Amino acid sequence: MGLRAIPKGPLREGFTTGTSATAAAKAALVSIIKQEKQDLVNVQLPIDKVLTIKIHTNDYQSNWAKCSVIKDAGDDPDVTNGAEVGCEVQLTTNKDIVFIGGEGVGTVTLPGLELNVGEPAINPVPRQMMENAVKKLLHDYDLECGVTISVFVTDGKKLAKRTLNERVGIMNGLSILGTTGIVKPYSSASYIASIVQGIDVAVANGIDELVINSGGRSEKYLKALFPDTSAQGFIHYGNWIGETLKKIKTAPIKKVTIGIMLGKAVKLAYGKTDTHSCISSWNKDFVSNIAASCGYDEQIQNEIKNLNMAGRLIELFSFNEDELFYQRLLEKCYEQTKVIINKTALDIYLIGKDGSYIKYINK
Repeated sequence: MGLRAIPKGPLREGFTTGTSATAAAKAALVSIIKQEKQDLVNVQLPIDKVLTIKIHTNDYQSNWAKCSVIKDAGDDPDVTNGAEVGCEVQLTTNKDIVFIGGEGVGTVTLPGLELNVGEPAINPVPRQMMENAVKKLLHDYDLECGVTISVFVTDGKKLAKRTLNERVGIMNGLSILGTTGIVKPYSSASYIASIVQGIDVAVANGIDELVINSGGRSEKYLKALFPDTSAQGFIHYGNWIGETLKKIKTAPIKKVTIGIMLGKAVKLAYGKTDTHSCISSWNKDFVSNIAASCGYDEQIQNEIKNLNMAGRLIELFSFNEDELFYQRLLEKCYEQTKVIINKTALDIYLIGKDGSYIKYINK
C-alpha cells in the first residue's frame, strides 16, 4: 500500500472487491436473462444498504456472459483502487452455484484461513453476496438452472505482490474481500483483519513463536536476527500493536518478540497501543521523566521537550544496549505489553534506522 496525503475535507467512501464482484455477477446474469447490455446494477450490501454500481464491460450470449467493474476505493489508499474486477457467468443444467477463481484471483495454499486449501480466495461474505444476488434473479425469473461464477481481477497477480497474500498462503492473485461491502477511508478494519488472518495461519501451521514488527524495514533487520523463523512467523502490526497483542492473547502462542522503532516505542511505553501519528503523539513530559529517573540533569530533560521528533532522541542518548535511558524506556514498553499478554513469554528489540538494535534486558 503506497502512502499518499490524506485529502482535506470529508472523505469519500468506496466499495470493496466483494461488492465489485457481486455487481459484475449480477449484471452478467441479467444480461443473459434479458439479452441486453447492462450499464448500472444495484447491489444489496450486508449492512442493509444498496449501492448502484456502474458496469465497465459487458459481453453476453444465450447462456454465458462476462461483466466487469472498476473498483472504487473512494479516498482510501487501497492497492486495488481502480482495478478491473469481473465475473464470467455460465448457466448450467444442475442447480448448484459454483465459484471459480479466474485470472488474478489467488488460491488458498495454507490452512488457517476461512477457506479450505485449494479453494479460490473469495471470502465468505462476498460469496454470500453473490449467491444471494444470483438466487434472487433465478427465483424472480423462474429459472431452473445452476450458475458457475468465475471471478477475475485484471492484473491481480501483479497487484497481489503489493500485499501480504503470499505470506498467508494466498498464491498467484488477490483475495476477494469485504465484510460490509463498503470501504471506509483510512479505516483500520482491513489492516487489523490481515493481522488476525496472519496469526490464524501461523497457528494452523504449527507456529507458536511470533516476531511482530511495524513493517518491511524493521522486519528485514529482524530476519537477520531470527533466520530460522518462517515467513508465517513474522507479523506486521503496523500502527495496531494493541490489536495484534489482543489477538495473540487468544491464540496458543508461547513467545512473542517485538521489534519496534523509537517513534513507536515512546508511544507504547506511555500506553498508546494505537501508534498512528493521526491518533497519538509522544508525551515529551513522560519521556523527560524517564531521563530524570536515569539520573540525567534538567538540561537534558529540557532538550527532550524541545525535540520535534522522538527519533531525534538518539542525538541525546547513545544508541547502545548499555544506555540506561533505552533500557528504562523498553522496561515501560515491556510493562504495557505484559498487561495484555501476561502469560506469554516476551522479548523486545528496539530497532535503529541502520539495523542496529538494543535488546531489553529483563532483570
